[in-house]
Amino acid sequence: MSIDIVFFLIPLALILVSVAIWGFFWAVSKGRFEDLQGPGHAILLDEDEKIDASYKTRHKLSE
Repeated sequence: MSIDIVFFLIPLALILVSVAIWGFFWAVSKGRFEDLQGPGHAILLDEDEKIDASYKTRHKLSE
């Protein structure tokens, strides 16, 4: 009785692995891994000047 589940799980595992491999190669071919450091640096280089200017105008602070 427990051997029946193996006949279900092995093809399911093979399908999931093949989808994961296809997804990886699709991402590589579309250039998703070209710039790995750009988004990390972009979050550090947020537009602080615009935020500071809008904060100062809302709170009427002098520069």
